[in-house]
Amino acid sequence: MIEQTARISRFSFLIIFLLCSAAVSGQSRKISELDKYFAEALKKWEVPGMAIGIVNDGQVVLLKGYGVREAGKDDPVDANTLFAVASNTKSFTATALGMLVDEGRIAWDDPVTNYLPWFRLYDPYVTLNVTIRDLLSHRTGLATFSGDLIWYGSTHSREEVVRRAAGLKQANGFRAAYGYSNIMYLTAGLIIEKVSGMSWDDFINQRIFQPLGMNNSNTSITKLDMKGNTSAPHNDADGKVMAINYINWDNIAPAGSINSSAADMLKWIGFQLDKGKKDGRSLVSERTLNEIWSPQMVQKVSPFSEKNFPSTHFRSYGLGWGLMDYHGKKVISHSGGYDGFISYSGFVPEAGLGFVILTNKNSSLYLPLFYRILDTFLSDGKTDWSTLFYDLSEKNREAEKKKEQDEAAGRITGTSPTLPLEAYCGTYVSEIYGEADVIIRNHQLYLRFKHTPIFHSQLGHWQFNTFTLKFPDVPSLPQGKVAFILNEQNKPERMLIDVPNPDFDFKELDFIRRK
Repeated sequence: MIEQTARISRFSFLIIFLLCSAAVSGQSRKISELDKYFAEALKKWEVPGMAIGIVNDGQVVLLKGYGVREAGKDDPVDANTLFAVASNTKSFTATALGMLVDEGRIAWDDPVTNYLPWFRLYDPYVTLNVTIRDLLSHRTGLATFSGDLIWYGSTHSREEVVRRAAGLKQANGFRAAYGYSNIMYLTAGLIIEKVSGMSWDDFINQRIFQPLGMNNSNTSITKLDMKGNTSAPHNDADGKVMAINYINWDNIAPAGSINSSAADMLKWIGFQLDKGKKDGRSLVSERTLNEIWSPQMVQKVSPFSEKNFPSTHFRSYGLGWGLMDYHGKKVISHSGGYDGFISYSGFVPEAGLGFVILTNKNSSLYLPLFYRILDTFLSDGKTDWSTLFYDLSEKNREAEKKKEQDEAAGRITGTSPTLPLEAYCGTYVSEIYGEADVIIRNHQLYLRFKHTPIFHSQLGHWQFNTFTLKFPDVPSLPQGKVAFILNEQNKPERMLIDVPNPDFDFKELDFIRRK
């Protein structure tokens, strides 16, 4: 009997051993396939380098760099290479506020004016009723990216940016629609400063970076060692991939200034999966994290998503995180877009899965890799998302070229400006931005944004009183147009700028000529 029991025990152990070995073997095969897929996708999308980290069931299953830190050079990307993570910063700001909620120093539904009495928006009622929750869930009634030209590359301080936002126009009903706002996250960061008595940067460093051991991360490009293990940003220009300059985002920091590595960001994701604990110590309560991860503002599921991702039934925004379902699981994630860097981070609590994707070029490469990771761990799907999204990207690129060609073909040739060039010169003032000067340089009109040194351009005549512009210091922005509007006295009265791009609405600046 004893011998039979021993045989059964040995048999049971053998079965468990074989099952565990099969599981380990299956996991290794998945990771190997992903590793190969990532490397091939990097080449296909012509991105110089990226770093990816994946954690599953408490174990780091992949943490690796691919490609190079700068195009044309040999320095490789590794797990500790620093990238700008841009709007992934928003989850840090929301969590920092959550810590203050836990301490009873603020509440999610406190009015903003309780802490920033000078805060103003487009309407007195909205001004008095906007809450911290509204700021973090993008439901203040502003259009997506409205006012971003106030801060982008400008010399305006953090507080000055928020003060100038009082002049932004309402686009949607208050709390009625989703409008992604970087400036409202900056406002939330100023509340952290007011309540804590320390700068947003110091709060993030002392309360999050240090406890989590994110020792390579920082909140400003001024703290980067450009000759060290730091990636260069890249963009496509003149038919090739080129390194571009960093742009200082310190004045919008709570919305997007963090620089980090795959290794450090995976610690952040692991912290989320551990429900706010680090080494058994709670830095933020599980109750508060559940609120941060809960839907606050509904987003639409696009027809494209309905067709290609039929298991996704909802999308919404929480507090610093985007939310959706995929293969029956809740996915919590966020993207980040900085000049020359695109990143993505997220986690699936039910599956114990977390990931971070950092790339050093303006491209949509992160998106197919995100879905490939989810498919690998949540389903048996093998869709080649890289090819699908790449083909779509190429079609969009061709459509943009066709649009430019049609516009050029529609140009009315043989016209000339109504007035001598000197008559267009002067200072033009935008209520929300400030001043821009038009001068004569080398016998041509030249535009300079007073508060944004990177915005300067020669103005070439296009037709009538419309001129072309192209900012040489911002190669990611395409050629645009400047139209001078004449008054009844046949003198320039307004200057309208249009630079077609998905991020900045130059038209909302509406420059009026100073008399």
